[in-house]
Amino acid sequence: MSEHPILVGFDGTDAAHRAVKFAGIRAEAEGCPIHIAYILEWSPYSFLSAQELEERHQRRSEELIRAEATLNPALEILKNKNINVTYEVRYGHSGELMCKIAKEKQATQIIIGRKGGSSLGARLLGSLALTLVQAAPLPVTVVP
Repeated sequence: MSEHPILVGFDGTDAAHRAVKFAGIRAEAEGCPIHIAYILEWSPYSFLSAQELEERHQRRSEELIRAEATLNPALEILKNKNINVTYEVRYGHSGELMCKIAKEKQATQIIIGRKGGSSLGARLLGSLALTLVQAAPLPVTVVP
């Protein structure tokens, strides 16, 4: 049994649900927990008026509530397994934050779902997958 989790990137898509299912199988086999990270893309680098800041804060609050609700089906997938599951919702650049969270949690691997795309490059590997494969400090599994 390991205390170090498998980190799963989640965004509510079908690909993310496949990643959660795959991670559940791996976590059961390895006897380790799962940590799910839902990252909402957000850039702090813009100049906003006081009214725009207030509107952005309201939108962020609404997004956090929606993200928590979106996580429920993923948690349901893992509910009947003998796995300790934790999760968090954060704002920022998904590739950078996934690497940061992996280090913070001392994860053993990162699992994400592959999303389809229309271009050959997108079909081969999405931008998050490509970023993680190149920059992650640990193994990355991309679930088709």
